[in-house]
Amino acid sequence: MNTMQLQEGIREINLTYLMLAQQMIKKDKPSAIFRLGISKGLVDVVANLTPAQIIKMAASNMLLCRFRFDENLLLNLLTDFDKDRLMSQAHAAILMSAQPVEELA
Repeated sequence: MNTMQLQEGIREINLTYLMLAQQMIKKDKPSAIFRLGISKGLVDVVANLTPAQIIKMAASNMLLCRFRFDENLLLNLLTDFDKDRLMSQAHAAILMSAQPVEELA
C-alpha cells in the first residue's frame, strides 16, 4: 500500500466516522456520548459541523477515530466468540463506561 492509498483510506474512514457520529448524535445524544466516548461539548461540535467542514476534516492525514480500549482484557472480551458473546459484550460495555471521555483540546 503506497502513501496515496493510505491517505485515501484514512480520508474515507474519517468521512464515514464523522457522518455516522452526526447521525448517532441526532438520533440519541446520550447514547452517542457513550458509544463514541466523547464529551458533551465535543458532541455538540460534531453535531453542528456543516458538510463542508466534515469534508475538510475528513481530508486530514490523521485518523480521527481511535480504539477506546487500551487494555488486553477489553480486547479479549470483544473478540472472544467461543464463550457467551452477549455476556462478554455486556461486560466490555460496563468496563468502557468507566473510562473517561475525550475532551476538547
